[in-house]
Amino acid sequence: MENNDIEKYINQGTLYDFYGRLLTVHQQRIYEDVVFNDLSLSEIAENEGISRQGVSDLIKRCNKSLVSYEEKLGLIKKFDETKSYVKEIQRIVGIYQNIKDEKLITEINELLSKILDV
Repeated sequence: MENNDIEKYINQGTLYDFYGRLLTVHQQRIYEDVVFNDLSLSEIAENEGISRQGVSDLIKRCNKSLVSYEEKLGLIKKFDETKSYVKEIQRIVGIYQNIKDEKLITEINELLSKILDV
């Protein structure tokens, strides 16, 4: 599997983690079979009683929907921002534990305010 394929699956998985519940149960089942269960389009088509092209079209629509949800809601972007702020807080706390510089508490509070604003 190439790097682009791996990134694609990671991206699909992340989008699904955040927005998968917005898909219909049928879409969820088929999307999970492709992305997480690594079933071929033919296998899914046979299991679902639909054409291989139907499965392919459904996956494309699901991907388009998931990307659209992120573009509109930006939850993944906000999550990533929050995660980077938390990592920075961890770094500052580590420094504080060594040197007990009270200015670092101000930095932590600023980062906490940013998290609350996200």
